[in-house]
Amino acid sequence: MSETTAPVMHEPSEKEIRLVIAASSAGTIFEWYDFFIYGTLAGLIGAAFFPSDNETLQLLMVWAGFAVGFGFRPLGAVLFGYLGDRLGRKYTFLVTVTLMGIATAGVGLIPNAATIGIAAPIIVILLRILQGLALGGEYGGAAIYVAEHAPPEKRGFYTSFIQASVVGGFVLSIAVVLTCRALIPAEEFAAWGWRIPFLLSIILLFISLWMRLKLSESPVFKAMKEAGETAGNPFVESFTYPGNKKRIFVALFGVAVGLTVIWYTAFFSTLSFLKGPMRVAPLTAEIIIFVAGLLAMSLFIVVGRWSDRVGRKKPIIIGNILTLFLLFPCFWAIGALANPGLNASADVAPIVIQGPNCDYDPFAEVQTTQCGNLLEDLTDAGVPYTLREGAALSMTIGAQPVALDNYDWANSAERRAALEQSLTKAGYDLSIQNPGALNIIGIVAVLLVLGGLSALTYGSVAALLSEMFPARIRYSSMSIPYHLGAGYFGGFLPLIAGYIIAKSGNAYSGLWYTWVFTAVALVVAWWGLPGGPPRDFED
Repeated sequence: MSETTAPVMHEPSEKEIRLVIAASSAGTIFEWYDFFIYGTLAGLIGAAFFPSDNETLQLLMVWAGFAVGFGFRPLGAVLFGYLGDRLGRKYTFLVTVTLMGIATAGVGLIPNAATIGIAAPIIVILLRILQGLALGGEYGGAAIYVAEHAPPEKRGFYTSFIQASVVGGFVLSIAVVLTCRALIPAEEFAAWGWRIPFLLSIILLFISLWMRLKLSESPVFKAMKEAGETAGNPFVESFTYPGNKKRIFVALFGVAVGLTVIWYTAFFSTLSFLKGPMRVAPLTAEIIIFVAGLLAMSLFIVVGRWSDRVGRKKPIIIGNILTLFLLFPCFWAIGALANPGLNASADVAPIVIQGPNCDYDPFAEVQTTQCGNLLEDLTDAGVPYTLREGAALSMTIGAQPVALDNYDWANSAERRAALEQSLTKAGYDLSIQNPGALNIIGIVAVLLVLGGLSALTYGSVAALLSEMFPARIRYSSMSIPYHLGAGYFGGFLPLIAGYIIAKSGNAYSGLWYTWVFTAVALVVAWWGLPGGPPRDFED
């Protein structure tokens, strides 16, 4: 009887591992930059491709386009996960980064809606779909590639650079926007300068390809290929491999759902919150988020390294619990520091709207009732209100009635000017805010708390997911639940939270979306994640 000798896996040197981490992390930064630049420039994207007199609708349409890209991430995970498990990790994420770079640059070349009409938003959505497909294959490839090069005792530490690189992509998008704003006059930046950050993705694409082409294939995949042990159909095997259905369920609802709603709330929601309801100057808000994001990147690496000692479960459970207790207080603190006058005015002179059939549809181009128009104007102004049933339409500010008969309901500009005059007379400051130095330091400190919560639930995840699934179907099995969670629960967060805020008139109400899914993630992670020291799947 003949015996076959299993191939010996090549042990990468320290120099090779440093190159692997650097090239994979840089590519991940560039690819997430491409994806996030759309959200960073949401206001200008809306004006160019989704113009509307209803500012809330305009922003919601931008977030809908943002969500579409996320919605296609699971399909990208299936497609590129299949290729990654069949053809290899390296060449698959070379394809994903190329697709992402081309799609992102394309957004910067599309004529605006004033020039080509409805074709403009349609093309934007199509390019967002390509970006979503590319991103669906990128994260799993980069995370697995680093994990399969790392020694087991340092896997959390080495893969945490991939997690930090996701924040790095967001930080880079803000840095590029800030640089462009500094070099280009404001009117020109709004007219055409916003396209430059998109076009820069071509340069980032070439840098990423140059770095990644220097890499060799993962030693784990090479060993499997030499032994003839690669999966025949990774997608099918992901759901038929013994115990894998439970692992996918836990990875989706116990890991991906929690980390993604916390991450997008900590970074994206805070940027929208500062620019929108808190009326902070866009440049100031972007600088605040840039500084906080840059500082928070190191926290992901600290948590990844810590998880090599205490296991992957403990940081995630702690992060979820702390989020449930600290989420609302953190945002209340940011609001108080960013625009203390607004909070004070809302307490001293609360706004109450009464009327019959008082309904506001954030997705309507034009409201059908006077009450709807009034609620739309208050929402656009970022001013909280209380809505009550009444026989006739009325509004009070601090118990003082407002003469609505003087409003020109057919003229939105005149109507809003009259409303602002009434609010200003009652003590509301609707001017653009530039918080003082101490307040800015306080906001950054609170953002670092939110960044720490994200790091706890995200820093060790690449190592955790790599260890949860067998190598032959690892790319598919970890990418599918990760991108289902990130794509649908995280990608739709700005849209759904924005809709909740618009309907309720409360700038903090959208946080309940994050709170509920964090609670779900806590329960599932506590039940399904393995405790104790990290272990390879084979162990």
